[in-house]
Amino acid sequence: MKTVRISLNSIDKVKSFVNDLTKFDVDFDLVSGRYVIDAKSIMGIFSLDLSKPIDLNIHAESNLETILTTLAPYIVE
Repeated sequence: MKTVRISLNSIDKVKSFVNDLTKFDVDFDLVSGRYVIDAKSIMGIFSLDLSKPIDLNIHAESNLETILTTLAPYIVE
């Protein structure tokens, strides 16, 4: 599992983020405080506080580099 910090500070960003995730047959979780939601769920994402960066857990054994390249626009350092 790999964890990265991401920023989803607009509705368009959330929609494109979910579209990018659905390209992969891997589980993704968003963690904000004590809440863990499926990152492929638009409704779930909007239930989180998106004003600050949140953690994305990527449950992948392979294709990690491809996934990280696809998610690069959302990742914050």
